[in-house]
Amino acid sequence: MRRFAFALFALLALAVPAAAQTQGESPIKITADVFVVDDETKLATFTGSVVVVRKDMTVWAAKVVVDYGEGGPSNIKSFVATGNVRIKTNDQDATGDRAVYDPKAETLKLTGNVMVVNASSTVGGPDLLIDLNANTTTFTGGRDGRVTGVFTPQ
Repeated sequence: MRRFAFALFALLALAVPAAAQTQGESPIKITADVFVVDDETKLATFTGSVVVVRKDMTVWAAKVVVDYGEGGPSNIKSFVATGNVRIKTNDQDATGDRAVYDPKAETLKLTGNVMVVNASSTVGGPDLLIDLNANTTTFTGGRDGRVTGVFTPQ
Protein backbone atom coordinates (compact mmCIF):
# COMPACT_ATOMS: atom_id res chain seq x y z
CA MET A 1 0.00 0.00 0.00
CA ARG A 2 2.78 2.46 0.83
CA ARG A 3 4.29 2.48 -2.68
CA PHE A 4 0.80 3.02 -4.08
CA ALA A 5 0.23 5.97 -1.74
CA PHE A 6 3.53 7.65 -2.62
CA ALA A 7 3.06 7.13 -6.34
CA LEU A 8 -0.45 8.53 -6.14
CA PHE A 9 0.74 11.43 -3.98
CA ALA A 10 3.38 12.31 -6.58
CA LEU A 11 0.83 12.22 -9.38
CA LEU A 12 -1.75 14.30 -7.57
CA ALA A 13 0.76 16.88 -6.38
CA LEU A 14 1.51 17.58 -10.03
CA ALA A 15 -2.02 17.30 -11.37
CA VAL A 16 -2.03 20.30 -13.69
CA PRO A 17 0.37 20.37 -16.67
CA ALA A 18 1.77 23.80 -15.73
CA ALA A 19 2.73 22.47 -12.32
CA ALA A 20 4.65 19.63 -13.92
CA GLN A 21 6.70 22.08 -15.95
CA THR A 22 7.76 24.04 -12.86
CA GLN A 23 8.73 20.92 -10.93
CA GLY A 24 11.15 19.57 -13.55
CA GLU A 25 9.52 16.16 -13.20
CA SER A 26 8.36 13.85 -15.93
CA PRO A 27 5.46 15.30 -17.88
CA ILE A 28 1.85 14.62 -16.98
CA LYS A 29 -0.35 13.77 -19.93
CA ILE A 30 -4.03 14.53 -19.49
CA THR A 31 -6.68 13.81 -22.07
CA ALA A 32 -10.37 14.60 -21.79
CA ASP A 33 -13.29 15.58 -23.96
CA VAL A 34 -13.46 19.05 -22.38
CA PHE A 35 -11.02 21.19 -20.36
CA VAL A 36 -12.22 24.38 -18.66
CA VAL A 37 -10.13 26.77 -16.56
CA ASP A 38 -12.07 29.24 -14.43
CA ASP A 39 -9.63 31.82 -13.03
CA GLU A 40 -12.36 33.49 -10.97
CA THR A 41 -13.14 30.32 -8.98
CA LYS A 42 -9.57 28.95 -9.35
CA LEU A 43 -10.81 25.64 -10.74
CA ALA A 44 -9.47 23.55 -13.61
CA THR A 45 -12.01 20.96 -14.76
CA PHE A 46 -11.44 18.01 -17.08
CA THR A 47 -14.56 16.09 -18.17
CA GLY A 48 -15.39 13.18 -20.42
CA SER A 49 -13.30 10.01 -20.27
CA VAL A 50 -10.45 11.71 -18.44
CA VAL A 51 -7.09 9.92 -18.50
CA VAL A 52 -4.12 11.20 -16.49
CA VAL A 53 -0.75 9.53 -17.12
CA ARG A 54 2.53 10.14 -15.31
CA LYS A 55 5.42 7.70 -15.43
CA ASP A 56 4.07 4.30 -14.33
CA MET A 57 0.68 5.52 -13.12
CA THR A 58 -2.61 6.08 -14.87
CA VAL A 59 -5.82 7.57 -13.47
CA TRP A 60 -9.14 7.23 -15.26
CA ALA A 61 -12.30 9.13 -14.27
CA ALA A 62 -15.36 10.74 -15.77
CA LYS A 63 -14.36 14.09 -14.25
CA VAL A 64 -11.31 15.61 -12.57
CA VAL A 65 -11.47 18.99 -10.80
CA VAL A 66 -8.33 20.73 -9.55
CA ASP A 67 -8.77 23.61 -7.09
CA TYR A 68 -5.54 25.53 -7.55
CA GLY A 69 -5.93 28.45 -5.16
CA GLU A 70 -4.44 31.93 -5.30
CA GLY A 71 -0.91 30.79 -6.13
CA GLY A 72 -1.89 29.55 -9.58
CA PRO A 73 -1.87 26.03 -10.98
CA SER A 74 1.22 24.98 -8.98
CA ASN A 75 -0.60 25.78 -5.71
CA ILE A 76 -2.99 22.84 -5.65
CA LYS A 77 -5.53 22.99 -2.83
CA SER A 78 -7.37 19.81 -3.79
CA PHE A 79 -7.77 17.27 -6.56
CA VAL A 80 -11.13 15.50 -6.96
CA ALA A 81 -11.72 12.67 -9.42
CA THR A 82 -15.27 11.34 -9.77
CA GLY A 83 -17.13 8.77 -11.81
CA ASN A 84 -15.71 5.25 -12.05
CA VAL A 85 -12.29 6.25 -10.73
CA ARG A 86 -9.45 3.85 -11.45
CA ILE A 87 -5.85 4.34 -10.33
CA LYS A 88 -3.31 1.89 -11.73
CA THR A 89 0.38 1.52 -10.93
CA ASN A 90 2.75 -1.24 -11.99
CA ASP A 91 1.83 -3.41 -9.01
CA GLN A 92 -1.61 -2.23 -7.85
CA ASP A 93 -4.99 -1.33 -9.23
CA ALA A 94 -7.51 0.66 -7.16
CA THR A 95 -11.07 1.56 -8.06
CA GLY A 96 -13.80 3.62 -6.42
CA ASP A 97 -16.46 6.22 -7.10
CA ARG A 98 -14.53 9.28 -5.91
CA ALA A 99 -10.92 10.18 -5.03
CA VAL A 100 -10.07 13.33 -3.08
CA TYR A 101 -6.50 14.43 -2.48
CA ASP A 102 -5.76 17.12 0.13
CA PRO A 103 -2.11 18.26 -0.18
CA LYS A 104 -2.26 20.37 3.01
CA ALA A 105 -3.34 17.40 5.16
CA GLU A 106 -1.39 14.99 2.90
CA THR A 107 -4.33 12.62 2.67
CA LEU A 108 -6.01 10.73 -0.12
CA LYS A 109 -9.53 9.45 0.37
CA LEU A 110 -11.03 6.97 -2.06
CA THR A 111 -14.73 6.32 -1.48
CA GLY A 112 -17.59 4.31 -2.89
CA ASN A 113 -17.10 0.61 -3.55
CA VAL A 114 -13.33 0.78 -3.09
CA MET A 115 -11.30 -2.18 -4.29
CA VAL A 116 -7.50 -2.47 -4.25
CA VAL A 117 -5.93 -5.42 -6.07
CA ASN A 118 -2.30 -6.52 -6.29
CA ALA A 119 -0.53 -9.81 -7.03
CA SER A 120 -1.16 -11.30 -3.59
CA SER A 121 -4.28 -9.63 -2.23
CA THR A 122 -7.61 -8.00 -2.84
CA VAL A 123 -9.03 -5.61 -0.23
CA GLY A 124 -12.31 -3.77 -0.51
CA GLY A 125 -14.67 -1.61 1.47
CA PRO A 126 -16.71 1.57 1.33
CA ASP A 127 -13.83 3.96 2.19
CA LEU A 128 -10.04 4.05 2.03
CA LEU A 129 -7.97 6.79 3.66
CA ILE A 130 -4.23 7.11 3.05
CA ASP A 131 -2.48 9.43 5.51
CA LEU A 132 0.96 10.19 4.14
CA ASN A 133 2.09 11.98 7.32
CA ALA A 134 1.23 9.06 9.60
CA ASN A 135 2.21 6.43 7.00
CA THR A 136 -1.13 4.66 7.46
CA THR A 137 -3.72 3.17 5.17
CA THR A 138 -7.16 2.62 6.66
CA PHE A 139 -10.12 0.84 5.12
CA THR A 140 -13.43 1.48 6.89
CA GLY A 141 -16.79 -0.18 6.59
CA GLY A 142 -19.14 1.85 8.74
CA ARG A 143 -22.83 1.87 7.95
CA ASP A 144 -22.26 1.33 4.23
CA GLY A 145 -20.71 -2.13 4.52
CA ARG A 146 -17.80 -4.15 5.79
CA VAL A 147 -14.15 -4.35 4.86
CA THR A 148 -13.21 -7.56 3.06
CA GLY A 149 -9.88 -9.03 2.13
CA VAL A 150 -8.46 -12.03 0.35
CA PHE A 151 -4.74 -12.70 0.81
CA THR A 152 -2.82 -15.30 -1.16
CA PRO A 153 0.48 -16.52 0.37
CA GLN A 154 3.38 -16.14 -2.06
